[in-house]
Amino acid sequence: MLALLPYLNIAQILISVVLIGLVLLQTRGMGLAAGYSADSSIFRTRRGFERTLFHLTIGVGVVFLLLSIVSVVVPRFES
Repeated sequence: MLALLPYLNIAQILISVVLIGLVLLQTRGMGLAAGYSADSSIFRTRRGFERTLFHLTIGVGVVFLLLSIVSVVVPRFES
């Protein structure tokens, strides 16, 4: 089971890079002053690619969380 640990670490690194890229793609269209404008409290519906990107980010985040938990639990089975 311990032989699985290097593969889990590599998968976790790859998933983290993908997650960083997805988060950066989401915030790219926001602009610098988007958080400070007076009308920033207006609710806006995500559509099309933006919605798909949002759901994909959540899915990759969940996979990253599960990989993190598994990579902590796996070495405990050996000892």
